[in-house]
Amino acid sequence: MWSADKWKDYELLDCSCGERLERWGDRILIRPDPQVIWDTPKKDRRWKSADARYQRSSTGGGAWDKRDVPESWQVRYGELTFNVKPMNFKHTGLFPEQAANWDWAAEKIKAAGRPISVLNLFAYTGAATVAALKAGASVCHVDAARGMVQWARENAQSSGVAGGSVRWIVDDCGKFVEREVRRGHRYDAIIMDPPSYGRGPGGEIWKLEANLMPFTRLCAGVLSDRPLFVLINSYTTGLSASTIRYVAETAFAGRGGRAQAQELGLPVTATGLDLPCGAACRMEF
Repeated sequence: MWSADKWKDYELLDCSCGERLERWGDRILIRPDPQVIWDTPKKDRRWKSADARYQRSSTGGGAWDKRDVPESWQVRYGELTFNVKPMNFKHTGLFPEQAANWDWAAEKIKAAGRPISVLNLFAYTGAATVAALKAGASVCHVDAARGMVQWARENAQSSGVAGGSVRWIVDDCGKFVEREVRRGHRYDAIIMDPPSYGRGPGGEIWKLEANLMPFTRLCAGVLSDRPLFVLINSYTTGLSASTIRYVAETAFAGRGGRAQAQELGLPVTATGLDLPCGAACRMEF
């Protein structure tokens, strides 16, 4: 497991009975997590005094029960600053376990000794974009949701990299990559965080198990002649890290890369264990 264990402004305090107790800066949140199927005793007193708790409803939705939580606040990770906002469906705009990948990608970019261009697909609120920009790369940031791209721009501004070499693209990732292939545009590194399920602008259905292989093979068409890395993330339950590695090795066969895949995790202060939080494949060339 790759554990994101260098945080200071985020802490997974405890997890039990389907929920996480988390510290985001000086705010304490409780959020549901389907991986937490154990019922260990809740010893941390902050379970009873959290600033906000996401409550699921019987109809399948949910809402935040807030005490005194602002609309947004900032947390820092090393030299990076992110704007956290409690959103619908329990999210905050940041996946802290991904810090392990931000560090890895940044180290690869800094050690390359040459200009590196990064394509960040399904780029969400731009944490990986900001990390790559801070490391000195140029980035093409692509997400279909205009609001998420604007949020990513805010994170870049907060981290002091808004003036970096970056393109902000609001578009369907598949359609965008198809056009980049036709235009002959190439990138030295590709980061992708595809959803488990979604719908395209024309009503197309995206299902990771069916679409990840052809999409990754499509992305091979925009990889440069001197590739640095490919990073694939997955939060799809039941899709193993090894499966993602096999997809990457198949799609980029013949390019001379080597792939590693692991679970991503967050250390739990109360137990000393690590909570599994999805999986990732890192392919180096």
